[in-house]
Amino acid sequence: MLDLIAALRARVTALVDARSSGDPTAGDPLRGLYVTEETARRIAAEPVRAAGPDDAVPLPDTGGSSRLAELSRTFGLSALDAHVLVAALAPDVDRGFEALYGYLNDDVGRRRATVGLVLDLAGTGPFDPAARDRFHPAAPLLSGGLLVVEDEDRPLPGRALRVPERLVAHLLGDDGRLDAELLDVGVELLPPTGAGEAAAATVGMTLGARVAAAGPVTVHLRERVPGAATDSVVAALRDAGRPVLRYRPESVDVAAARALLREARLRGAAVVVEPLPPQPGSLVRVLASSVATVVLAGTDAPDPRWAPDAELLALDAPDGTTGPGDLWHRELGALEGDFDLDEATAPYRLSGDQVRRAARSARALAAFEGTAPTLAQVQRSARLVSAPLLDSHARRIRPAVGFADIVLPEAPLGMLHELTGRARNRERVLGEWRLRTGGGRGRGVVALFAGESGTGKTLGAEVVAGELGLDLYVVDLSSVVDKYIGETEKNLERIFVEVDRTDCVLLFDEADAVFGKRSEVKSSHDRYANLESAYLLQRLESFAGIAVLTTNLRANIDEAFTRRLDLVVDFPFPDAEQRVALWHSCLAGTPKAEGLGEEIARCAAEFELAGGSIRSAAVTAGYLAAARGSAVTGADVRAGARREYEKAGRLVLDAGMPWAP
Repeated sequence: MLDLIAALRARVTALVDARSSGDPTAGDPLRGLYVTEETARRIAAEPVRAAGPDDAVPLPDTGGSSRLAELSRTFGLSALDAHVLVAALAPDVDRGFEALYGYLNDDVGRRRATVGLVLDLAGTGPFDPAARDRFHPAAPLLSGGLLVVEDEDRPLPGRALRVPERLVAHLLGDDGRLDAELLDVGVELLPPTGAGEAAAATVGMTLGARVAAAGPVTVHLRERVPGAATDSVVAALRDAGRPVLRYRPESVDVAAARALLREARLRGAAVVVEPLPPQPGSLVRVLASSVATVVLAGTDAPDPRWAPDAELLALDAPDGTTGPGDLWHRELGALEGDFDLDEATAPYRLSGDQVRRAARSARALAAFEGTAPTLAQVQRSARLVSAPLLDSHARRIRPAVGFADIVLPEAPLGMLHELTGRARNRERVLGEWRLRTGGGRGRGVVALFAGESGTGKTLGAEVVAGELGLDLYVVDLSSVVDKYIGETEKNLERIFVEVDRTDCVLLFDEADAVFGKRSEVKSSHDRYANLESAYLLQRLESFAGIAVLTTNLRANIDEAFTRRLDLVVDFPFPDAEQRVALWHSCLAGTPKAEGLGEEIARCAAEFELAGGSIRSAAVTAGYLAAARGSAVTGADVRAGARREYEKAGRLVLDAGMPWAP
């Protein structure tokens, strides 16, 4: 490169000497600031011609092994293109060219090469159509982002030329840093980890290996879980000896996309973009080319209108593309406590990159607390990585209860255990074993909890979420149901989409409001209500998350919904024995007076209360005891039970009344 700069400097110096010898204003210190009449007449008398082959600087050799020659082969540059680059970047390497170019441009303020000047140096001129074509936006210099033609308001011969600093650094042998245009836009450079063909052969016929072996190709990868498949593609490309530029755009940025494609071609890197932002048409049109390996990933199907002229290979991410099963073990190392890590992390549908981030967070939290990673720390970190954005339509509950905190008969309690098992093993049963295929069915788990008010349905959903290590999101029906036609479905779709891509338990409390029976169409209201039910029926088929519906009256739920439910759990009204257990469970943390157990047994027999009412009565008893500053007594328990009876409008028998037993 320096040899080419030196040869160019000699030619420019000679051109300065030649022009100054016939220029009567050469000694004018204000030359270039104004045009005299004499200068104008001299310029008008000059013929339109180029410098001539004898005066031209030798064009660079594009067939050697220099950086400029490799660049020419990569971008399809001609020898004239290479000369234009050298002449344009000369002021960035040797500041002496600024004064020389200013003199030759007849303008001390124009210190960069112009189109006319570089063509004069090459022995041609802007009158040559072939030479002029090299500055067309579709020509390799401009389409590849190698040259910037400035001063659009000037005629082409007078426009200044600038070479981006990233390209100057590359030609000088510096590829240590990413292009400055790619800073703070979500681009990460991942170096290769393998050794070319030998490493690529070890990954088998996986999707990533096929992309790595395909050469320049543009692939759209539709993923079920964001990032799950792209991780394997990135790993395969790096194992094959390819650097990877991973781009996570927050919005469509065409300038960043052009700089990204140029960076990929300079480094011989592959580009992985995920997830695609909304309306990515212009971004896809820039990146969808046959000059680099580009993988575009997202959860939406590709739109042919994004890049109608590009050969976009549309693929669906195959099942089982998440990270290896031992990734959690490798990332976390030694653990604190005796727990099954595989079982603890099974509910989380995380990509390899998300697993690594969650593991780093768990290790940092463990180091802060001075322990090895614990179950709670692992679950907390995983929840943070996969937390849904549902705050506008749902209320988050961080579960603080487990199976020890719920009192149920054996049958419904066993079904709650089965529900947690389904949530943990759905990827294996529905994915690997293919027990739910066809019809666009998702891998969701949906259960209905039916029972009277206060029988523990909401608590049961919280217990399931806590056992799985997930957050519980209670859908706020007031923000979902809308009086305008179609808006309810849109709000529900936002919820379903967010839960599909993240990990949580979704609770539709009082689900009758949206999952009720369809009715005979007698008015326009009935018609649109039935359309809403039809939407929900279709959406449950493709649902991929975990949802719990609760109802006080199972008969209110449409039978078509019932068929799509995985489990229906009936929460019975507690009998006397269960009410005793509920009283003891609710008062477990309180100080108790002597003989409280006998009074609890009598109250459980006398007052037929559901679990929710017993909890409220226990709270009342606790407040009464706290006001006295003593332990909870039998009188406090009885007072709390009587208060719940009175709230429900039920008759309370006093011992002093003649009809009392």
